[in-house]
Amino acid sequence: MLKILDIGQIRQLDEYTIQNEPIVSIDLMERACKAFVNWFVLHFDSAQRVGVVCGTGNNGGDGLGIGRMLHEWGYTVNVWIVPSEKVSPDFSTNRKRIEGKVPVIDFLAGTERFTGCDVLIDALFGSGLTRPAEGIFAEAIHAMNTTDVIRVAVDIPSGLFADQHTEGPVVRANYTITFQLPKLSFLLPENHVHVGDWYRVDIGLDRGFIRDCETSRFYMTRKTAKKIVKPRDAFSHKGNYGHALLVSGSLGKMGAAVLAARAALRAGVGLLSVHVPGCGTEILQTSVPEAMVSQDTDAESFTEIPSLDNFDVIGVGPGIGQGVKTMKALNALLDTGKPMVIDADALNILAAHRELLHLIPRGSILTPHPKEFERLVGNWTNDFDRLAKQLMLARQLNSIVLVKGANTAVATPEGDVIFNCTGNPGMATGGSGDVLTGILTGLMAQGYSSREAALLGVYLHGLAGDLAGREMGQNSLIATDLIDFLPGAFKTVA
Repeated sequence: MLKILDIGQIRQLDEYTIQNEPIVSIDLMERACKAFVNWFVLHFDSAQRVGVVCGTGNNGGDGLGIGRMLHEWGYTVNVWIVPSEKVSPDFSTNRKRIEGKVPVIDFLAGTERFTGCDVLIDALFGSGLTRPAEGIFAEAIHAMNTTDVIRVAVDIPSGLFADQHTEGPVVRANYTITFQLPKLSFLLPENHVHVGDWYRVDIGLDRGFIRDCETSRFYMTRKTAKKIVKPRDAFSHKGNYGHALLVSGSLGKMGAAVLAARAALRAGVGLLSVHVPGCGTEILQTSVPEAMVSQDTDAESFTEIPSLDNFDVIGVGPGIGQGVKTMKALNALLDTGKPMVIDADALNILAAHRELLHLIPRGSILTPHPKEFERLVGNWTNDFDRLAKQLMLARQLNSIVLVKGANTAVATPEGDVIFNCTGNPGMATGGSGDVLTGILTGLMAQGYSSREAALLGVYLHGLAGDLAGREMGQNSLIATDLIDFLPGAFKTVA
């Protein structure tokens, strides 16, 4: 996993690299500029006219170096400098290096700014900003945002705080090219309008320092997923891969049970039973012949629990409804102490009957989408507040709480938050959550811990969506496609 460091740690990482590589700061800046330019030239051709907007700190020094290098690549470049009393030494060095090569314009000179540019590179502020942009800096941000160009931010969009909620003007970047490690703010929904699509470039900061640096914020990678996957023994049998129970479906919502069941089987569970109301028995046995069916005495809803002696884990919630009998049956199910994956209507019942929360077995996984999460914990003021509430709930329940969406956040009882790196907007369709419930239940039944199952499950779920999106297009994705592409997702990490 990639570590997500706070601003103090990022500053220490830069200083440690300079002292211990060793490398002088201007040469490290040069390396960062080259990494940015290497990305840039692959995405924009030299026919596109480039403007670079620089502050007078180190981020502005990056901008000057980038402007000089793009000029050497044959791009038409103009540089605007937003003046300040504070000027960093490396900015001054790069200011001298660009003289006579690229036009350098004082932002205060004239009112026609950025005319003739196709792309604006934002190098006004770096990641160390701790107060809202004001005065001439706010004016520069407004001018960038209101110019009809593609905006590319260097390391972080100017005005955006890296690890706290942002107030004040912020550049609305189409692309953000960040150095070495992602910033926490990139991964929260409230900042997408500013960050756009972000890419990470390696600038050779000290790997030993990163390895030893303590943090509780992480970004999932394929390498981590590969490490989690358990190899299968040649002489294993279905009994080695667990027996899962899914409690799902009600009259008119049996599709949720079918999707969750098929996903659990594709996730590799050895045996699967599905507890459904009477109306669902024929549907399940026809649609999912590999699953065994446990039939509720009620024809339309979940009202009783079967014998649980043979089950390793229980997935509950998709399509069960929120009736009084179902609530009482969920109460009884929670009281058994079996580890669970809790989703959908089960979460809504818990939100409406908070006295049941203490019954959730430790080591379970809760999988709310943002609205379900809001019902559980109440409103939040911003996404950083939401993240704090998510961590608090995980600690209180001694369980994993994952909030679904772009960069699905997995919070652990130990205080860690891991953001997922797979998935796309095409997955915003009915049934996607039911598929995830099935995947997580199937993984936990095989002996994966709740943390392992959550990380691997959301990664595979998103990757299946990415594979489906590449072949079929995102607009046409349906939940069944995620199941169909799940084998391909497994193949990439096996």
